[in-house]
Amino acid sequence: MRKSTVSQLLLLGLLAFNLACSQNTQIIPSDEVAGEISGKAPKVVTYLTGNAADVTPTPTPGLVLMGGSTDVDAAIAWLLNRSGGGDIVVIRSSGADGYNQYMFDMVPVNSVETIIIDSRAKADLASVTDKIRAAEALFIAGGDQWNYVNYWKNSATETAINYLLNTKGAPVGGTSAGLAILGSAYYSAQTGSITTAQALANPYNSLLTLGQNDFLAATHLQNTITDSHYTQRDRQGRHIAFMARLMKDFAYTTVKGIGVDEQTAVCIDQNGIGKVYGLNHAYFLKNVNLGPETCVSGSPLTWNRAGQAVQAYKIQGSATGNGSFNATNWTFSGGNSYFYYVNNGVLF
Repeated sequence: MRKSTVSQLLLLGLLAFNLACSQNTQIIPSDEVAGEISGKAPKVVTYLTGNAADVTPTPTPGLVLMGGSTDVDAAIAWLLNRSGGGDIVVIRSSGADGYNQYMFDMVPVNSVETIIIDSRAKADLASVTDKIRAAEALFIAGGDQWNYVNYWKNSATETAINYLLNTKGAPVGGTSAGLAILGSAYYSAQTGSITTAQALANPYNSLLTLGQNDFLAATHLQNTITDSHYTQRDRQGRHIAFMARLMKDFAYTTVKGIGVDEQTAVCIDQNGIGKVYGLNHAYFLKNVNLGPETCVSGSPLTWNRAGQAVQAYKIQGSATGNGSFNATNWTFSGGNSYFYYVNNGVLF
């Protein structure tokens, strides 16, 4: 009898332990818990400035790639003007309504609405995605790009953004983390942010997490990976490492990169023609021919190819838009051309 009782107690203890572990493997935001208990959808925080009634002007397609820090007024105005005076939607996973009055006062538009999409449940709500689909322009704020990938990829929000990009033809822009997810390939930052030194020392560092062709699909950003806060955070080398990994792991024969400095933006029109706005520079990268000589786990990256591994073009921004960039054939004017290469983890 005593042996049976001990066994039963051990079994009960094991069950309790397993139950506790299972409860700790999934952390659900409190609003989602409340929604599940009540049977109601989770509460979504939105901020509206302007007219709540929908208008339907015809937008003009375009892309705004902004590098972070202080926003570039001229680039924001470029995006808003292409809305035709319609409804502007800002999406983010944190923060508040900082863009609303700023955008509403800049260019005559019907409304500006910020939507906080901070869970997968919210990303699938019709009340959220209907507003995105009805927008005449969309702007993706800065934040943590892993939240955007984690919450929005393979969701109705992803489908709505791609609808704007590829069917409705509304202009779409993003800054910092919002820029990071606009390329067909992207750095997800799933495990945290990686530095240039870490990426070049080991291109398979656990912090270097990439996705490709499974999220947003902007026509003029195919085979392209973006990066922000570019020279201010010394990100050129890690950008090269991203490109090397895409060639090695995903068999890219052509890989392109757009790096954008803080307080700087690249605006690309419906024909793929872009200009650089703002105070600093934008950088356009493309492999010349072959991929890296050494790109393996635990070893420094070498991508030399006779000192011409990656061709780069650098354009200084201006208040009215400087230089010219053609995304369809990757040609440029108004800037400077040079090469990047990497020897044993050192960028040249």
